[in-house]
Amino acid sequence: MEDRINYPEIVYFLRNTIKRETGYLKELEDFALKNHIPIIQPESAAFIKTLVMLKRPQRILEVGTAIGYSATIMLEAMDKSGIIDTIEIDEQIAEIAKRNIKKMGYDNRIRVIIGDASEVLECINSPYDLIFLDAAKGQYCEYLEHAVRLLRPEGLLLSDNVLYKGGVVQGENAPHKHRTIAVNLKKYLYEICHDERLETSVIPIGDGMAISLKKGELDEKD
Repeated sequence: MEDRINYPEIVYFLRNTIKRETGYLKELEDFALKNHIPIIQPESAAFIKTLVMLKRPQRILEVGTAIGYSATIMLEAMDKSGIIDTIEIDEQIAEIAKRNIKKMGYDNRIRVIIGDASEVLECINSPYDLIFLDAAKGQYCEYLEHAVRLLRPEGLLLSDNVLYKGGVVQGENAPHKHRTIAVNLKKYLYEICHDERLETSVIPIGDGMAISLKKGELDEKD
């Protein structure tokens, strides 16, 4: 399934225009590419970094740690007192993330939680200012109610890969191996766009990013 969200020349232009990561983060990019580990795309990373700087969250929850790349991107955009909890189901990958985070000196501010996100989310009760979904795309619907519950009023829910290389447009007509994920993501997009508790916009950047604002108490009464 080819990427049909943006023209290749636009993606190429953006990636050669935006400020790219250097130092250890660049090493993580290279490691991910070499080992076929999916991480957030550069233009999406720049977008999230800007949102974090604008929102100034004190507590972030990430679902889908991978090697710790996006958690580090967000942490470096936060205030010095900000913390991140991040959930990863793959123990081996989680250990790599822990090593990377410790090497950068962020292990006192980024906590890696190993486990199935659906089960971990049920056990969390502390509120967050921002939640970033970047785990199993076919399970976003399962995460949604927990995400809304854990978000503070006026908190942000960011959902990555929601256009799934254009597969959500195809839905039931998507290639067989992608069909279930495409159908589930299409359902997820409908839910977040029609949930009265949220105000949602979908941005065709990277592989598709949804931004959902949890309405405050006054908004919910209107």
